[in-house]
Amino acid sequence: MRHPFGAGAAVVVLTAVLAACGSSASSSPGGAPEAGGTGTVRSPLASRQAGPAAPAPGAQAPLGASAQPKVPVEQLTPATGSFTVKQKKYLTGRVPRGMDPAAVLQTGQETCDRLRYLVKADRDVAVGAIVTGEIPDAKPAIEHLCTQRRDLLREAARGYADGTYRGARLRPGRYRVVSPTARCSWQITGADGTSLAGGNGGGNGKRTVITVGPQARVLTSAGCYAWLPEGGIG
Repeated sequence: MRHPFGAGAAVVVLTAVLAACGSSASSSPGGAPEAGGTGTVRSPLASRQAGPAAPAPGAQAPLGASAQPKVPVEQLTPATGSFTVKQKKYLTGRVPRGMDPAAVLQTGQETCDRLRYLVKADRDVAVGAIVTGEIPDAKPAIEHLCTQRRDLLREAARGYADGTYRGARLRPGRYRVVSPTARCSWQITGADGTSLAGGNGGGNGKRTVITVGPQARVLTSAGCYAWLPEGGIG
């Protein structure tokens, strides 16, 4: 039975991913140089200290970014070579006018690189980074550029980042914690506000699993980073 990484170990893993991606460079399809390390993957500890976690994958982009005119798909061409069908699908609606589409593609390829390194080190940390949004734009990158990672997306879609979840956002089942801090706490309450389950503490190497039953109405988590479905994605 594999135990999730503690907070300190997860920091080391994510830092190693940055270092590995930053030291690699290869030619990418479409003529775009694939130089890693231009993006940032925040460690679980750093993100907790900095404030609320980044929006989960699929959340709307800031209004200013989404309002920027995008390059039409028929005009998406690199300086040399050509884009594949998958690459064009990834780039569609994502390249602001005046920006090199190859640079946007490189960002997606770097996202796939980070996921590959994380999966090798600890799969739970990789899925947790998608759940919390610490790897931005993981969903479109996986859907079009590294489709072999779609199992990560399916599991992340059933996970919870720190926060409060109510009603339809709750999914009955068992969940294991990923990279909790020592201040990790959680609470599950029913319709009348009665406490159904709760606890605190983390980062001590113990494996924590919670059960969200059909009677649960609110789940609150703080300092726990992420919860993933126990027993796989089913």
